[in-house]
Amino acid sequence: MADNDTQTVVDVDVGEEAAEPDFDTLTGIVVDGLIGAVGGLVGTAAMTAVLLVAATIGAFDLNSFTTLAELTGTDVLLPGNPAAVGYLIFLAGGMVTWPLLFASIGSYLPGEKYATKGVPYGFVLWTGFSLAFYEGYVGTSLVLYLLLTLLGHFAYGFALGAVFDYLSKRPTTLV
Repeated sequence: MADNDTQTVVDVDVGEEAAEPDFDTLTGIVVDGLIGAVGGLVGTAAMTAVLLVAATIGAFDLNSFTTLAELTGTDVLLPGNPAAVGYLIFLAGGMVTWPLLFASIGSYLPGEKYATKGVPYGFVLWTGFSLAFYEGYVGTSLVLYLLLTLLGHFAYGFALGAVFDYLSKRPTTLV
């Protein structure tokens, strides 16, 4: 009888383990992708606000996005405003590529929550951005360019991580 009771307890424990979420479901993967896209959208919006401030004071040239459109050959899609096409490519990267990478390596970054992990992540992204979007700034403009783009990337990483923190607590998410 004691063996039967033990067996029942083991069956209950195994049954509870089977109730754990399945990490390979298509629904879970799609939901996680949407969380990443929302986080990337919020992060890119935060960075865009900082970049607009930088553009207003002459520390960032919004026409830098034109180069992005020209490099990809998409500047022909909107001949009158290739900077807008370049910004849409920038937005797509901010909503797809970078959130996917963040979801992949986020648990290895320093910090307790994803929001704080996003700050060093933003710094790493900034190192490439600052070189790719540099337009020959010198003196005070260079200092402001570097500081404001760094601040924008900190905002991106923090906002991306904050969305991951908020939405990953939902029972259907896998992040």
